[in-house]
Amino acid sequence: MSSYIMDLRKLVGHRPLLQVGASVIVVDAQNRVLLQLRSDNHCWGYAGGSVELDEVVEDAAKRELLEETGLIADKLELFGVFSGADTHYIYPNGDEVSNVDIVYICRRYHGTLKPQADEVDELRFFAPNEIPENISQPIRKALKAWVEQNR
Repeated sequence: MSSYIMDLRKLVGHRPLLQVGASVIVVDAQNRVLLQLRSDNHCWGYAGGSVELDEVVEDAAKRELLEETGLIADKLELFGVFSGADTHYIYPNGDEVSNVDIVYICRRYHGTLKPQADEVDELRFFAPNEIPENISQPIRKALKAWVEQNR
């Protein structure tokens, strides 16, 4: 979690916050998507997190990708901006957010897959027709859009 969001949480507790996220859907040469099994809610999702104050959104997406997966993005393509009631989320600890998720596609990357110890239990590539059922709620809209484009 970003230090900015943590600082706000000290002031507002669990009340809803507007949270701007930067996320990356990594796609390999076989058109499979990289998903991570999250440690907090035990659901699958893609790499992403909160944008820090004054941080360039694309830089935040690259940072989150590296932190959570060990991969370095060589090129990002803007996929879409996802928001609304279906991206509203309450974390297992009770923190509530209304997400605005700026999602990129990354097909060119390098590095070695390494899950972030305190946030990610597993990293795995999935074909569009093999996406698991237990997808983390706030990213379902974006992931569904990617799957529909890649069937």
